[in-house]
Amino acid sequence: MHEFAVLRVATKQLLPFIWLFALYVQTHGDYGPGGGFQAGVIFASGFILYGLVYGVGKARRIVQYRVLIILVALGALIFSGVGVWALFAGGNFLEYAVFADDPAAGNHLGIFIIELGVGITVAAVMTAIFFAFTGRSH
Repeated sequence: MHEFAVLRVATKQLLPFIWLFALYVQTHGDYGPGGGFQAGVIFASGFILYGLVYGVGKARRIVQYRVLIILVALGALIFSGVGVWALFAGGNFLEYAVFADDPAAGNHLGIFIIELGVGITVAAVMTAIFFAFTGRSH
């Protein structure tokens, strides 16, 4: 147990920065490289690192399987909800320009929300895949 003390302390110190970087990639994805997919993978890598260092059992207690399933569905619902919102706003499916008076602002808002849904789904799916590969997932 003591042979991994340095690794455990380093992991506890790194996790907030990993998740903060995922948040940065998520919010700045429309201005530069990044976006929902990349942010989701980075966010999930924090949980995967925790599971590898502290044990999959502890990681599963923190992120329960049913929560992952809900997050997968929530991300997909956000993505499709933006498309339906555009239809109700008088545009085509996923036509973001109708979300604001200024088409550029509408596009920015629509892409941001879409990328949020993608990030949530990817993070949950990647974590669920890790749990599935490490044994019984629920």
